[in-house]
Amino acid sequence: MSATLALLVAVPILASTLPLFLGLRFERIGWPIAVATLTVEVVLAALVAHRVFTDGRFTHELGGYPAPYGIELVADGLSMLVVVLIAIVSLSVLGYARVAGPRRNSFYVAYLLLCGGLMGVSLTGDVFNLFVFLEITGLATYALVASDRSGRSAVAALKYLIIGTAGASLYLVGVGYAFVATGTLNMVDLSNELGETVAYTDPLVVASFAFVAVGLGVKAAVFPLHTWIPDAYAESPDTVTAYISGLVSTVGAYALARLIYTVYTVEFFEAVPLAQDALVALATVGIVAGSVLAVMQPDVKRMLAYSSVSQFGMIVAAFGLANETALIGGVIHLIGHGFLKTGLFVAAGVLATAYGARTVQAYANLGYRSPYTTAALGVLALALVGIPPSIGFLGKWYIALGAVNADAWVVAAVIFASTLLTLLYVARLLETLYFRPRDSVDIQFDELLADGGERDDPSTRVSVGMVVVAVAFALAAVGLGFAAPLFETVLEPFAGRYL
Repeated sequence: MSATLALLVAVPILASTLPLFLGLRFERIGWPIAVATLTVEVVLAALVAHRVFTDGRFTHELGGYPAPYGIELVADGLSMLVVVLIAIVSLSVLGYARVAGPRRNSFYVAYLLLCGGLMGVSLTGDVFNLFVFLEITGLATYALVASDRSGRSAVAALKYLIIGTAGASLYLVGVGYAFVATGTLNMVDLSNELGETVAYTDPLVVASFAFVAVGLGVKAAVFPLHTWIPDAYAESPDTVTAYISGLVSTVGAYALARLIYTVYTVEFFEAVPLAQDALVALATVGIVAGSVLAVMQPDVKRMLAYSSVSQFGMIVAAFGLANETALIGGVIHLIGHGFLKTGLFVAAGVLATAYGARTVQAYANLGYRSPYTTAALGVLALALVGIPPSIGFLGKWYIALGAVNADAWVVAAVIFASTLLTLLYVARLLETLYFRPRDSVDIQFDELLADGGERDDPSTRVSVGMVVVAVAFALAAVGLGFAAPLFETVLEPFAGRYL
């Protein structure tokens, strides 16, 4: 059964070679290969979830070499939730990609490679192996961002390449310092060495944490390390934006949480309180900065991109607070954000495909032209605000309660303020969708039509599957709002082990 962990990583990476070879004979074999592969991933993820839920944490030693000398894959409550998220989102977005494209086989090579890299980051128990999977994830994401072969997407991919490579390099420097201090790369072994053989206050350990936190902060798009995310989201094809928005930064934030709790542990924060204070302070500033920048955006995809900066600031602040309530809230918000942002970008992509609408102004009166898509968009946007019952409310509630328990009143106040700012841009979007007639705003109709707007029937460009994906994510956003007992049951063993 433990071999399931290796299969979760190996299956999509090996399958990513098939569109290249079979593509020599079949022009568009990529999509069916991806569907078959990711269906297998969903089944494997369900098996892992069942074992973690019933038996608790388990591991797999690659090649039969025991830790700390060999590479170990680990499944526990935290990694299991992320693995399930990756599998569900990866398969669901294919329902949108079938018609929306890109349709080239090379696109599905990168798509499957990204899934394998994300699974590797989520399951590895080795800090250097984590770097390897971060690089696989980064390379695949760069290719996906530039997959529509336009000049703007190429520039966005290049920007992400430069910043992402810098982040990965900083992380690797931090790993190097940790290895010099302890002589091991296995996460559990590192944790045992730190604080026992090597003091937490040792300059090598402090420097290691600083480099690791900054490097993974780039991957998680934490302010002010977020500058790659607006262009990457806005200039990517809509399918790519929906895919990477729900998973790439999410897994980066997961990796940061994994190292905080599994490697450095809360004892490091107790010994070096400045590290905890700095992490929480920067994340708290990011909550406000991301929300303010989102309010200022006329472009819908950029607005949602800056919203992600705010949400990841909230998640990292929760992890930095390092108490059980905040940890549970951070994980809930992490998983919820993955579902919410994927659904929001899918819905935005449907409206862009049908009407060429990419700005808030261009959404005028579309609520009555695409009722199902805009209803899904509205539900997901309100969940992003934190309106109950939704996964967005659940995550924010636990984080705010954790901040109060930690006497971090500034964090609690900022969460409330950011909720009001989120409501501001969400209300503007919904008001435009439902209450503003198209002839009451200055929309450049010529540009709209040139971008594939209302020249012909939208139903000829939008499939039922595209709409169903958006609606399914909206229903999941509401349904998961009632899953607090499930999250607590899954995460309590992890919290009890590391807190």
